[in-house]
Amino acid sequence: MELVVTDLACARGGLPVLQGVSFRLAAGQALVLRGPNGLGKTTLLRTLAGLQPPLAGRVDLPPEALAYASHADGLKATLTVAENLTFWARLHGLTDIAPALAAMELGPLAHRPATQLSAGQKRRLGLARLLVTGRPVWLLDEPTVSLDVAAVALFAAAVRRHLAGGGMAVIATHIDLGLSEAVVMQLDPFRARPAERGGVAAFDAAFDGVGA
Repeated sequence: MELVVTDLACARGGLPVLQGVSFRLAAGQALVLRGPNGLGKTTLLRTLAGLQPPLAGRVDLPPEALAYASHADGLKATLTVAENLTFWARLHGLTDIAPALAAMELGPLAHRPATQLSAGQKRRLGLARLLVTGRPVWLLDEPTVSLDVAAVALFAAAVRRHLAGGGMAVIATHIDLGLSEAVVMQLDPFRARPAERGGVAAFDAAFDGVGA
């Protein structure tokens, strides 16, 4: 299985932000997306995940092969850690949550309601959901937000195991996760430069301070 992206163009708020994005990702490989805030990293990931249509180009991979982790942790506050993971595991036809609990060191918190977790613990639980999807391609948007150094190491180890098992990952992050399997793609060369609607300066100003 491969993830093949060909001449992809993406828009945010009806305005083009990226164009001509092409890459090929094979089993065991990771792609790290880099670029300044507002460039379009989140928009690209959302387009790859099928959450918004591309302006042009194509993404060749079955949607059911993808698991997307956004800025939100996607947790049910009233459910415990174990109950949250069990819900997501069953949703994807799986039952065993023990490896996910162990990978993100959530075992001691298994019976604690998500509402009682710290920001970092919630993030670890949100990322642990990836481990119970059974899906080969992970799309990760700034996954290390709220994580301390130890938790970042846990997450990086989980990604390495995923890749070693034939999985793939596309990660928007400014953090060096120490992934020898990763290729870094700078997105600035793919920045769309609209000639209309006020020009580049107005376009940039419209999204000044807006994360993407």
